[in-house]
Amino acid sequence: MTAPQPRGDHPRQKPSAERAARRLGTLARKWGYLISTTAYLPHTPEEIERELGLLVTTLFDAVAADPPDLGAAATAGGRLVELRCVGTDSLRRSLEVLGKALLREPELHRVDGLAERVVLVLGALSSGYGEMQREDIQKRQEGLSRALLKVEQETRQKQVITRAQFEEVFAGSASGVALTELDGRVLRANASLAKTLNRTPAEIGALSLFDLVHPEDVEQLRDAYRELVAGKLHRLRTGRRLVGKDGEPMWATFAASVIRDALGKPRQLLTIVDDDTEVSLLQRRLSHQALHDVLTGLPNRQFFSTRLETLLRDADPARGVTLFHLDLDGFSRINGGLGQELGDRVLRGVAAKLKTIFDGEEALVARLGGDEFGVLVQNGAETPGVLTLVRRITHDLAEPEYVDGQRGVAVAAAIGVVHRPPRDVTPVELLHASDLTLRRVQRTGSQWGLFDRELDRRDRHDFGLAAGMAGAWENGEIEVCYRTLVSAADGSARGVEARLRWNHPAEGVLAHDTCVRLAAATGLALPLGTWLLRTAAERLLESGSELPLTVELTPQQAADPELVGEIRGVLESTGLAPAAIRPGFPAAALLSDSGDAADNLKVLAEIGVRAELHEVGDATCLTEFPARTVRLASSLVERRTHPLVEPSLTALIAAAHQTGAEVAVAGVETADQAQWWRDRGVDRLSGPAFTEPTGL
Repeated sequence: MTAPQPRGDHPRQKPSAERAARRLGTLARKWGYLISTTAYLPHTPEEIERELGLLVTTLFDAVAADPPDLGAAATAGGRLVELRCVGTDSLRRSLEVLGKALLREPELHRVDGLAERVVLVLGALSSGYGEMQREDIQKRQEGLSRALLKVEQETRQKQVITRAQFEEVFAGSASGVALTELDGRVLRANASLAKTLNRTPAEIGALSLFDLVHPEDVEQLRDAYRELVAGKLHRLRTGRRLVGKDGEPMWATFAASVIRDALGKPRQLLTIVDDDTEVSLLQRRLSHQALHDVLTGLPNRQFFSTRLETLLRDADPARGVTLFHLDLDGFSRINGGLGQELGDRVLRGVAAKLKTIFDGEEALVARLGGDEFGVLVQNGAETPGVLTLVRRITHDLAEPEYVDGQRGVAVAAAIGVVHRPPRDVTPVELLHASDLTLRRVQRTGSQWGLFDRELDRRDRHDFGLAAGMAGAWENGEIEVCYRTLVSAADGSARGVEARLRWNHPAEGVLAHDTCVRLAAATGLALPLGTWLLRTAAERLLESGSELPLTVELTPQQAADPELVGEIRGVLESTGLAPAAIRPGFPAAALLSDSGDAADNLKVLAEIGVRAELHEVGDATCLTEFPARTVRLASSLVERRTHPLVEPSLTALIAAAHQTGAEVAVAGVETADQAQWWRDRGVDRLSGPAFTEPTGL
């Protein structure tokens, strides 16, 4: 099939051909998305979409040809391999999406024996894919053979170098080194070992390694070497006492390994001997560094996690423990405004304050990473209550600290508290619970919150749904639905709004707001929102409806630098007029510090796209962002009859009308509610009280 002609001097195709081309373009995008989840593709998404678009057209034409063009299909399969679409599931997913799409393609329904043709073409595609993959593997194997030959040559050269290097290391090593027979007879000893034992290398060479060890440690060391030679130990590391020429014992660390021949048979033993005093000191220092935060000196997450189990077990059974999980508010602004060096001073100051706050308690204070801190308190008879400790934390952190001698910096923290968890809780479960509690506190804008088992269960349930959202989208469980936007005056249709709906096999139908919330938690907000916009516009064009299409934007979409380009692309691909699409910008996104959403709104207005303002709760944004339609905030709508809210609503509706904008309300459930809003001058209504549009 030939792709639609671009606008300009070229003749315009028939609508059916344009629609078919759009469907194939949509298929190419979906195909590209599915393949990108199965393999790493060394191409940009645009390049993949363009290449797959050509292959989709080729396969369409191959099915339509009489007889089916199997050669072209096989070539297309080979092209998939050339594009590196060679993941474990790449071919299977390709066949699934192509098979379904070709069988459903209206332009192919008039072809006789469509199912058999699709099977033949996909079989040829698979054959070409397999043949090209076989050739690719053969080329790689040939390259591998040449590489192995080169490696063999280089290995021989390196053996000579290795011998020389061994001699250099053996002679120049600061550690004592002894090369011995399997029974311990010394073949060679370096100068460092001789110096440690206050003997000459020649004197050591006349002895057995076991002659140099304290008599009480000889048998244990012999047993260890026997296990090493027998292969029960891969490498031996043990502490034993050596005996010098003067008879004085000294502690040392033995590190021994077996030297084997080409057949793997043990031939000799290589033993490295170090004075244990310096080694132990170094080990303790490294262990401390591995388990403590370098910046603050506090225990790190690893140390904190490993200690939790012991602290939980040793806590008073009646009083238990309390875990405080802190996350500093706005710390990135401190780093950005003052610089990382002063930001580090702030973190050190927070660590010092926390240690002071809990100085009189049995408490473990740790830095869990970034600007997160954890405090585990073993409660006792004199331990203050949770509220008292939270107030101490917030009060002390709010005290300004002059990090540069001039500017006093204070911080606030969100705090998730798990009070008296069960003694049998695992450290992982406890930290997970505190983290969920902390995130809930941050979402609600509170300062602190206690762990709640029911809320925790709900959060875990939501996270499980969010984790499966990408697969549900791929499987077609998530679809586009519509609701009618009606005139409050006469009930006539004034537009349609595209919404998401998830037909979950276990949860039932999940509404648009739930889908948007879960998508925001998984990073799907942008791709799913773009898909909703494009799919709804294409279906609107196919239906022949002349009603404008409203699509509510998420805050991420509203501020997305690609938003204007996406809407331009939809308008160009569908041929819809700019006024036919009305993106709804959240008022909070427009008033954010970044200004990206506001810039997008202004650029869209310049190209004729009539954006709407959604979730408007006061007149602030009306003064800066005039719009033809203003949708009232859902929080006000729900509390419309409250004596303090109703006057504010009336004033807000009047203010919006003063700017020349229509006022819209969503979520109208009954005829009485609709009448209530009519009496207050609202212009447009939507919700369950009105029937869904047909034909979309």
